[in-house]
Amino acid sequence: MTDYLDLAGQLMMVRLFGTELDADTDAFLRSHKIGGVCLFRQNMVDAFQLTRFTGALVDAMGPRALVALDQEGGAVVRSTWVPAPPSAMALGAANDPQLAREVGAAVARAVRALGFNWNFAPVLDLNNNPHNPVIAERSFGADPLLATGLALAWMEGSESEGVACCVKHFPGHGDTHVDSHRDLPRVDKPRAELERFEFAPFRIAAQAATPAPAVMTAHIVYPALDPVNPATMSRAILTGVLREEFGYEGVIITDGMDMHAIAHRYSAGQAAVNALVAGADMVMAIGARETQVETVHAIAQAIRDGVLPLLEVEAKLARLGKLAEAHPARAIAYVREQDDRALMARAWRAGLTALGQPQRPARGSRVRLVARADVVSDGISEAGVPAARIAEALGTLYDVELVTFADSESFDWSALPQDGRFTILASTSRRRYGPNARAGWRPDLHLALWNPYQALDFPAPALMSYGFAPPALEAAVAWLGGEIDAPGICPVPGFERG
Repeated sequence: MTDYLDLAGQLMMVRLFGTELDADTDAFLRSHKIGGVCLFRQNMVDAFQLTRFTGALVDAMGPRALVALDQEGGAVVRSTWVPAPPSAMALGAANDPQLAREVGAAVARAVRALGFNWNFAPVLDLNNNPHNPVIAERSFGADPLLATGLALAWMEGSESEGVACCVKHFPGHGDTHVDSHRDLPRVDKPRAELERFEFAPFRIAAQAATPAPAVMTAHIVYPALDPVNPATMSRAILTGVLREEFGYEGVIITDGMDMHAIAHRYSAGQAAVNALVAGADMVMAIGARETQVETVHAIAQAIRDGVLPLLEVEAKLARLGKLAEAHPARAIAYVREQDDRALMARAWRAGLTALGQPQRPARGSRVRLVARADVVSDGISEAGVPAARIAEALGTLYDVELVTFADSESFDWSALPQDGRFTILASTSRRRYGPNARAGWRPDLHLALWNPYQALDFPAPALMSYGFAPPALEAAVAWLGGEIDAPGICPVPGFERG
């Protein structure tokens, strides 16, 4: 007799809520045959704890366990103590496929040593929208061929080290003004424009000699394809476009179903069933335990009632099984950590980009640093670098006076003393500046240490690092000290001045 709950559990990826596998969670994973888990920063303490945790998860879930995380690079990383990879756009600015491959391999070595076999990266979204609130530097760029070539090289490196990738967010999140974590975006473009731009990387990745092993869906409505359903729940998009038109045979997984674009419009169970009927193979049910239980029962009921045909379920399980068998979740020793740290430092430096012919203050100069006091995590990215840490780094070169602000729109730039100090603005958040700052702030140099589009908010010369990880800040200080140049070329439009 078919056990529908067992089948349903294998189609789910869940979130966990501690740093150890407690007895209740262990029983839940075993009794429902849960197929995948996704771990986040709050599940991680250090390498010893995390390796023990992932090992216990595999023991509970079995040899076909899929143990996943988001280790993209830049601001979107979960294990923060391993060598810090540059963001996608930093690699886009370097435009070196071999370097991208080496970085992808190094990321995989680090996460495999921690027991992961699936990394939700690289991002294939093309970013030509300066006001995108969630993608920005997570994209390799705006040119479909350049961005896809770098992403596939990164993916090839990851695969060489035994970690499956997952390209995202199909059919494309790059040209949105809304963050799907907050609300439901729409990309209201004609089909021909979607084909030329958004679709292009995913079509290439689906049809490559070595196709992407997995694709993550976007919680976005594309009216030219389906006027009602977000892509995650659209059979026209997931089955019609991705499976049938692109010929894609790998795994399709949803983005987190707890995101507001979905959770504020559908019940958890119905949303999961809709996504699986549309063509997804696995639902990322990362809400509370109650939501996970609701989801597994709803999927089981849909299989029992024939809403989700058994033949389709078997095909989904076969794809998931193939992915897991090709990438066993088994921690291995990390023997190249120091080499990988040197590689990441080199990669951050290769992407460093100058805008508007910035000038370096002479060593020993009196410098005023203006920066947000602290930057907390926005739930997607890790917390930005505190202002005091930037001041400490610049203090190796200059006499630094630090001025911090909590809210850029209420900060009075004109109140800064006119005392001859060279004024450096360091931007350490993703959000663009508002009208008050854009109208009145006039730094001598803008260090854009996260979202490069912030460099467009002021006419000041800028140095863009596409991220704030320690090696990114070290690269900026090395440039200020005259030790290195800034060879990168920003891979999105709008940065042509000066």
